[in-house]
This record gives sequence, C-alpha cells and structure tokens, in this order.
Amino acid sequence: MSSRPIIESPTPAAERVVFKPSIPLFGLDIAAVSFNTAVDVLCAAALKRDGRARVAVTPNVDHVVRLDKLPEFQRLYRTADYLFADGMPVVWASRLFGLPLPGRVTGADLLPAMCERARAGGWKVVVVGGQPGKEAALIDGFAAKYPGLDVEVIAPSMSFDPTGPEGEAVAERVRAIEPDVVFVCVGMPKQERWALHFADRLPGGIMLCAGAAMEFATGLRQRAPVWMQRTGLEWCWRFMQDPARMWHRYLVADSRFFGICWRHWRMSRTQRRTA
Repeated sequence: MSSRPIIESPTPAAERVVFKPSIPLFGLDIAAVSFNTAVDVLCAAALKRDGRARVAVTPNVDHVVRLDKLPEFQRLYRTADYLFADGMPVVWASRLFGLPLPGRVTGADLLPAMCERARAGGWKVVVVGGQPGKEAALIDGFAAKYPGLDVEVIAPSMSFDPTGPEGEAVAERVRAIEPDVVFVCVGMPKQERWALHFADRLPGGIMLCAGAAMEFATGLRQRAPVWMQRTGLEWCWRFMQDPARMWHRYLVADSRFFGICWRHWRMSRTQRRTA
C-alpha cells in the first residue's frame, strides 16, 4: 500500500530556517550529521505538504570555489534547506578549523538511497535531467536498478535557462506530477538556481540537486572505487574518465580552494583571538 500523503488545499509556504545541527564553513551552514541521518531527514521532508518543497544541495570543492567568486549566487545557495558536505576536502577543512563534520554526505550516495526509500514507500519521483529524446532509456535504467520505482524523467534542452521560460515550463510539469522527490541533475549552478527559484511552486516534497549522481545510479557512468572515495581521490577518477573536459576544473579552477582555506583559517584565528 502506498504511503504517499494526501495533498490537501494549499497552505502558506513554511519559512526557511537554518538546519540544526550545522557548522559555519565557507559562508555556508553545513549540516553536521551522518549519512544515515541525512537520508532520514530528506525522507521526512519528502512527506511534508506545507506550501513549498525543501531543497538539498551538496557543496564540494568546485562549489566552494564558484561560490567564492559569485557572492550573489552564494547568498541564494545558502538559502537551501539542507547543505551536506559532498567532498572529503570540505570535511578535512572543517577539522582544520576546529568544527569537525561527522563525514561526507554525497549526492551520489543520497540519490540511490532515496530511490530505495521511494520504492518502498510508493512515492512519486521526478528526475529533471538527462539528454532530450533519451528519457525512455533513463527510465529503463532506473527500472533495472530499482524495480517498481515510480519515476518520470524531464530532460531540458542543452541551452536550459533555469529561471527563463523553459525553467518555468519544467516547473509547471513537475508541479502537475505532484512528486514526493525531485532529483535535479542539470549541473551546478543551473540545478541550484532552478530548484531554489521554483521550490515555492510545489506543495511539498524534497528537491535534491544531485549533478552526475543520476548517471552513477543508473549505470551510465562508473563511480570511483570506494577506497578512492574515502581518501578524497574521487576527483582523480573523474579526471581520468574525461580529462579533456575535467582538466581545467580540477587542475586549474579548483586549485583556488587552497587559497580560500588559507583565508578562512586566518579569519577563524582572528575571530578566536578577539572573542
């Protein structure tokens, strides 16, 4: 029997509050919870119907670097309901600053865990992502990995504008489906901009911005071995899979992370001395 909630008449959208427990890191409030707790929190959010969807984002090194260069986007990004540390370097930085996180909580792990919960609960799932015209292949991929999962795929165009007319049209399609879980997999920053812009259009549920997690979950792309994930070398695996596309991101752009850590470490020392 389905455990999906009855959708009642619209209620005023619930106000966003900072999730607790969390720690301040790189200008963000990062949830200080284990992976299992994170899954439970997102599943509880999936069943809420109070006038808006909740949004979960998973900041990693690349996110931190981009947000540091885009203060306007950082202000939007930090309004997400749940921010989970995706990368091991982010977890290591929390320890360096004396505010250790329990561990990393990746989108690549959250998505399959949420699929299992959704299948067991009879929840509706929508995936926003994938290549236009190949939606059926993605649905088949989910069916093979998670038999019985109620999933629909909406694949935006390659020129997808998250807050433009196409973004609006996608939001209306999602609203009409009335999903419990929405996986937004169109890449950072488009996925976060779309989810945070349109969360108030949905009556409830959870929107997880998950990037490439959809490809890992359906077997379209192979994920790094567990030992590389645990030692912070998953970026190296992804670089080796697609060096032409990833070399600038990992070897040039993301090297700014060290300078950002140094700046925040000095700021934290100054704040402790003046406290």
